[in-house]
This record gives sequence, structure tokens and C-alpha cells, in this order.
Amino acid sequence: MSTQDPAVLPFPLAQGESLVRNGRANMQSGAETAGGTLYLTTERLVFIGHAFNIRSGPSEVPLTLIAEVGTAWTKLLGVIPLMPNSIAVTLRDGTVQSFVVTGRAAWIDAITHAREGGAPAR
Repeated sequence: MSTQDPAVLPFPLAQGESLVRNGRANMQSGAETAGGTLYLTTERLVFIGHAFNIRSGPSEVPLTLIAEVGTAWTKLLGVIPLMPNSIAVTLRDGTVQSFVVTGRAAWIDAITHAREGGAPAR
């Protein structure tokens, strides 16, 4: 896990919201993969892509909209499984967002515990 001073985050935190975890990640959407940083706060999951990505701007999901989080495969062109190093975040509307991360078990644990309002197990 990378740590970052919440005062220098690239997005504002709401009152009472705090940073739980952050690290480099790739967000996969179909055949497109965008590199950037994934942030988990006590209220939401935020992906901030690098400036040179085709799709720019932050992508964020309130934790209350997440129905499930689990393991996934990184896929070439969104189809061919390459590596089992991704997490799949399924939203209540059925949309799935995939993120390639380092330490996916720790990410899944942290997101699960943040959704439950607690700290991840150590």
C-alpha cells in the first residue's frame, strides 16, 4: 500500500471522510485500459487516470453502491485472460468495474471492511 498525505490528494475529502488505501492501478473497461491511481476512502472508491489516457477525469463510486467485490483476471482486449491480478467491483446496477492492482487480496479486504464501516484485518 502506498500512503499519501490526505492534504495533497487530487480530490477533496468530505467532512469525516478519510483515506484508507491508495496505490497504482489500471482500470479496465472493455478493450480500454487506463493507468492511474486507485484510492479507497471511508466513503468511496476513486480512480484518477494519468493525464495521457484517452479517457480523462476521475471515476468514483460511493461504497454504498458496491454490491460485491472479488477477484478477476486481467484481460487482453477485454476478452483474453492473461493474469489473475485484478479485482472486480460489481455495482448494485450490475455494472462491473475491473482494476489491475498489486496485492489484490489486501485491496478486496480493505474495500470489504470499508463498506462494513470497519478497518481491514491485519
